[in-house]
Amino acid sequence: MIDINLIRENPKKVKQALKKKNWDVDFTSLLELDKKRKDLMHEVEVNKAEANKLSASVPSAKKSGGDINEIFAKVREINAKNKENEEKLKEIDEQFKDFLSALPNLPDDDLLAGGKENNKVIKTFKEKPVFNFKIKDHVELATSLGLVDYDRGAKIAGRGSWVYTNLGARLEWALINFFVDEHLKDGYEFILPPHLLNYESGFVAGQFPKFKEDVFWLGGMEPERFLLPTAETALVNLHRNEILNEDDLPRKYFAFTPCYRKEAGSYRTEERGMIRGYQFDKVELVQYTKPQDSDKAFEELVYKASSLVEKLGLHFQISKLAAADISHSMARTYDIEVYIPSIDIYKEVSSASNARDYQARRGMMRYRDKQTNKTQYVHTLNASGLATSRVFPAILEQYQQEDGSVLVPEVLQKYMGGIKVLKPIKK
Repeated sequence: MIDINLIRENPKKVKQALKKKNWDVDFTSLLELDKKRKDLMHEVEVNKAEANKLSASVPSAKKSGGDINEIFAKVREINAKNKENEEKLKEIDEQFKDFLSALPNLPDDDLLAGGKENNKVIKTFKEKPVFNFKIKDHVELATSLGLVDYDRGAKIAGRGSWVYTNLGARLEWALINFFVDEHLKDGYEFILPPHLLNYESGFVAGQFPKFKEDVFWLGGMEPERFLLPTAETALVNLHRNEILNEDDLPRKYFAFTPCYRKEAGSYRTEERGMIRGYQFDKVELVQYTKPQDSDKAFEELVYKASSLVEKLGLHFQISKLAAADISHSMARTYDIEVYIPSIDIYKEVSSASNARDYQARRGMMRYRDKQTNKTQYVHTLNASGLATSRVFPAILEQYQQEDGSVLVPEVLQKYMGGIKVLKPIKK
């Protein structure tokens, strides 16, 4: 949620910043509500003071033989007016919250305006792989190697689903274990969160109310819950409504979960197989930091995510996203994009993002400053570390051999029981 003080002080500047995200907003009604709210709050405080003063005058009025019933009547009148004003305030607060909650996060000043067309590649790792034979795509490779059963996946769950089989399941598990070990080594705390989340979790993450219909909701539960679309949604709610100690920051977490997405993509060639699906596996990283440390934390998350792809030996690039291409709740995002040779396209395997204090304000996540003893909002950041459903195809395609086999990246071999080559199965 955007700090209301920024809007009060310079609504034009905030409006211009949001335009970079292709979001047009008029703050007139909000600022009118804000003034009305302030006036009502002032009136309530003045009335309370007057009521207290009148109540305090009762003993002396009794002593002097005054009419205390008149005092009590006046106090009742003031209290009735205050009750009416407090009801109005409650209504205004709801309107105020609804307006602010719908606004996206402010993009960082250095981001270009606009969408994907203004994304900028800032780093490339390795050269594009060159093959001296006709290459296969990951669907054909996964099928011929007996790694994935797409037909049975569709049979039991519908389009956009698949079944990892035999060495395919082991390769998927090898990737997850490799990621887990790397994050443990770097001092991140391992979390296994629930997959069913309440509305407030989606709200704090910034996905609701705008994207409420983009998740799978489970009926028959009270209150209604949804399937987590990413572990970030759970991890950024761990300290909701908490005040942390400054010495406990930064908090660094990672989680492994399946992710459930309502929109699985299209039938386009670039989204065949497991490029986009209703369910996929992902290891997610989240940090809670002090504001002055969040830029450093962001660079750390970008490095961590990209180093995993480097260690897998895959060709990839890092793109700095333009303002309108970053998500609703983020101020800054770099995408780590792995190369898929069969379609000559880069696909995102991690988005490293900084929400600044946007999620913290929605979830009242703060820390107590040791010097001032005052509370401040933390900054929250996240990055995939990594999503397997694009890494898996990239490994198959970039490591494929002329005989139809696929080499196993060296860092995964110990998790595969020493297997170095995946060979076509005999039909």
